[in-house]
Amino acid sequence: MGYPQIEHHGAKDGVTGSCHQLDMNATTSLLVDCGLFQGDDASIPSGEGGSRLPIDFPLDTIKALVVTHVHIDHVGRIPYLLAAGFEGPILCSEASAKLLPIVLEDAFKLSFSRDQQRIERYIDIVESRLVALPYQHWFTLVDTDELNARIRLQRAGHIIGSAYVEIDLNYPQAGQSKRIVFSGDLGAPHAPFLMPPQSPERADILVLESTYGDRLHEDRQTRRQRLEAVIEQALQDQGTVLIPAFSIGRTQELLYELEDIIHTKLNTASALVGAGLTANVPHNGQDSTSAGAASAANSNTQTLTPTNWPQLPVILDSPLASRFTEAYRELKPFWSHEARERIQSGRRPLAFEQLITIDSHADHQRIVNYLTQTARPAIVIAGGGMCSGGRIVNYLKAMLGDKRHNVLFVGYQAKGTPGHVIQTYGPKGGYVDLDRKRFDIRAGITSIGGYSAHADQNGLVEFVTGMQQWPTEIRVVHGEEKAKQALTQVLRHRYEYEGRKVDIWTEILS
Repeated sequence: MGYPQIEHHGAKDGVTGSCHQLDMNATTSLLVDCGLFQGDDASIPSGEGGSRLPIDFPLDTIKALVVTHVHIDHVGRIPYLLAAGFEGPILCSEASAKLLPIVLEDAFKLSFSRDQQRIERYIDIVESRLVALPYQHWFTLVDTDELNARIRLQRAGHIIGSAYVEIDLNYPQAGQSKRIVFSGDLGAPHAPFLMPPQSPERADILVLESTYGDRLHEDRQTRRQRLEAVIEQALQDQGTVLIPAFSIGRTQELLYELEDIIHTKLNTASALVGAGLTANVPHNGQDSTSAGAASAANSNTQTLTPTNWPQLPVILDSPLASRFTEAYRELKPFWSHEARERIQSGRRPLAFEQLITIDSHADHQRIVNYLTQTARPAIVIAGGGMCSGGRIVNYLKAMLGDKRHNVLFVGYQAKGTPGHVIQTYGPKGGYVDLDRKRFDIRAGITSIGGYSAHADQNGLVEFVTGMQQWPTEIRVVHGEEKAKQALTQVLRHRYEYEGRKVDIWTEILS
């Protein structure tokens, strides 16, 4: 039996649950990611019809786990992996090493126990296993007469710390070598905080994500204009813009963009005041809606004055997202040049005046009630990116039936999740089931694809064609059937046009 071989333990028949095993020889393998299944992916039986949560593959040959990034669909099964007996190192980028314990602590609480002593022991084990690798640094994993294996992480531009993985395998006795690349999740070229991914020099085998393999994103200017338009509409409707967002990546990018919009509006307002063209425009937030909305979180009797863009409260209602936002602030060396320039100019893209963070559940409930009962425009970014859990659910239950409000989707909604239902059927006046209760959808529903942290079809194709040596084998994973088929077709056409040969594998459900 020839090596290397690749086994896919997740994300081969859907978008979530990323987990791939590279068998380097009969006794040595590497696991790339170990993610949680979500939405319809979680309902597909594994093995002999069992659950997809447990680790149902042998661990005896796995020497290490490498994590491409810390999103839950790439790391959420690590607690189960450790419980199953995995004792190897966990390799990841330096930034991911700071974020991963936070993610896994939350995953452990949800899946195993909320006992603080157990959690601390578990996190101690995780941290003792972490090996933080700088980008562009070769790390030797195996060095024997039979096999030399080394890996290197490169920036993937998806979220801070994200990486694609290059693996060099050399078989001295056989005189053969292979380079395998696992893309992880590749980022869009206009992510605010991050530098875009650059293609590797070469690959013999490429395992390529395909989340948006069938579509193109809006450019950054267009998506920003659409974001402004949605919020302007909410101001007119005297309603709230609800943005379901994942705690890591999307939330911080939205805050960055909103800070810039508000900064621009403040400068415009100040210029108009200076020219004597308007009045009653606030110059700072000390007595504005920031303070008012913060008070509203502690008192149902607080009355707020009418608002405008400079006063519009941006409410971050997710304790986990708040922890990650603080971690992002500590990881400024990994920010893009543009983001670091803003800091140097005195701006605070993740801690601006209008930003209000809600931590306690009691304050969360008070804000939900306050915004539901009053005609007070606000932007709420709440945890629960696909609306299947998290604090966004309480906002949706309270506000979906009111046409004053708007739900703005800026990320991928997997089939089978409430977010996908709202996104698909909301514009048609449909309904959604939340916590086993049916809610009619009367709020406005908008999706902005340009805020996706994933590369679109062009970005994925360019990742391949940007290599000096194109891969001769591509395994298309991490996508719905339509996206995988579309990306496969485009890749085949590019190879044919260039007169190159390629073997493209993808799991297509019948």
